[in-house]
Amino acid sequence: MTGVSEHERRNRAFWDADADDYQAEHPPAPGAPPTWGVWRIPESELGVLGDVTGLDVLELGCGDGRWSVALAAQGARVVGLDQSRAQLRHARALVASTASGVRLLCGSGEAVPVADGSFDLVCCDHGAMSFCEPERSVAEVARVLRPGGRLVFSHTTPWPYLAWSFKRERVTRRLRRPYFGMHRFDDGEGEGTVDFQLPYGEWIRCFRRHGLVVDDLVELRAPKHATTSFVDFDARWARRWPAEQVWVTRKS
Repeated sequence: MTGVSEHERRNRAFWDADADDYQAEHPPAPGAPPTWGVWRIPESELGVLGDVTGLDVLELGCGDGRWSVALAAQGARVVGLDQSRAQLRHARALVASTASGVRLLCGSGEAVPVADGSFDLVCCDHGAMSFCEPERSVAEVARVLRPGGRLVFSHTTPWPYLAWSFKRERVTRRLRRPYFGMHRFDDGEGEGTVDFQLPYGEWIRCFRRHGLVVDDLVELRAPKHATTSFVDFDARWARRWPAEQVWVTRKS
């Protein structure tokens, strides 16, 4: 890929280096239905995607392709896109083992290499919408969606970022950073990913600038007795405050 932004180069380097360890810690379950977030809340419980049978679907930041494979099993025609070749190596193995027919692309969420109006649904679960500059990624989603098509994605809410203690290396009950003006979250040392967050009003205005309207915002609550393989998330904290959310938007 050429012409990618500095934060995408850093994120690609991180995921290329981390892909094998990530898959070992969070392995897919071939044949399992799609689930949202670190608590693996079933899509059948949330119902934010609806019936995907016969739809052209883009998973934006597909990682190992588990969502793409699950949606293909429900009758969708799926393209999985990721900028990490190491993650796509795992996706290719999963696609081959399940004979799902998912098409995989290596590319940027800020410059998706497909034609305008190619998809009925763009979705991701903690995918590219977390790691791309929102103004660019939302513009690209709007471009590749057909009229009436939907963008549905999960990501971390602002609150864990604002309440994170670097000293204690955990989320706390104290707000430590300002809500207003937040945009880019970066460890400053180039060791982790570069993540993006906006205040809620800024997200809504960003969607509207690109012709998307918000149909729903689902704040995910950790189920009772929840466990997760993602050590940065605290189930007790996420029972009191939302750590993840799902945006449901539509191209008007």
